[in-house]
Amino acid sequence: MLLLYVPALLVAFVITLLEMTEVVALVFALSADQRTIAHGALGAIGGTTTVALVALGFGALFLAFPRDDLLWASAVVLAGFGVFLFRSTLRTYRRERAAAAGTPPPPHRPVVQFAGGFSVGAIEATEAVVVLLALAAAGYAASAIVGAVVAGVVLVVATALVHERIRRIKVPWLKLGATSLLFAFSVFWFGEATNYPWPGSDLILIALFFAGVVIVRGAVEVGLRRTRSLGTAR
Repeated sequence: MLLLYVPALLVAFVITLLEMTEVVALVFALSADQRTIAHGALGAIGGTTTVALVALGFGALFLAFPRDDLLWASAVVLAGFGVFLFRSTLRTYRRERAAAAGTPPPPHRPVVQFAGGFSVGAIEATEAVVVLLALAAAGYAASAIVGAVVAGVVLVVATALVHERIRRIKVPWLKLGATSLLFAFSVFWFGEATNYPWPGSDLILIALFFAGVVIVRGAVEVGLRRTRSLGTAR
C-alpha cells in the first residue's frame, strides 16, 4: 500500500507548480511574436526531461541511506534553497512594482525558440528537483513523486484551458507561499533531527508556515523600501 505524507506531498506540489508555471509563462513570452509555441514548448520539454532523468538516478542513491541520517542534510538544503527562492521572490515583487509604476521592462535580445525553451525548462526543473531530492532524502520519495506528477497534470490541464491567461497567474504570491513553506519544513526538520518534541507534532507546520509568510513578506517589504531608497539617492 502506498503511504503518502501530506505535508511533503504539498511541498512537492507547490514547488513543482511554481517552477513549471514559470516555464510555461516564459515559453509563451519567447513565442510572443511567433505563429506557434511548438518550438519553444519542445525545447522546454527536452530541458525538463533531461534534468528529470538525471534526478531519478541521484534519487535512487538517496533511498539507500537511513532517513534519520539525512534529516540534517535535507533541512540544510531546504533552508539554502529557501534563501535562493527568497531572492527570486524579491526580484518578482520588484518587477511587479515597476510594472505598476509604468516602468518599461528591459529589452530582450532575440533568441532561438527551442534553445530558449530548453534552457528555461532545464533551469526551472533543476530548481524544483533540488527540493524534490531533499524530500526523497528525508524518506518521502513517494510523496515527492506524487506531488510533482499531480502538479504537472494540473498545470498542463490549466494551460490547455486558459492558455491566453497564463501570464496573469500571480507568481509573486506563489513564490511567497513556496518560500515560506520551504523555511517551515527546514525549521521542522531541524527540530526532528535534534529530537525536539514539537507541540502538536506535524500540525506545527501550519503555524511555522504562517509565521514564515509574515517574516518573508516583511523581509520583501524591507528589500523593496531599500531599493526605493537607493533609487531616490541616485
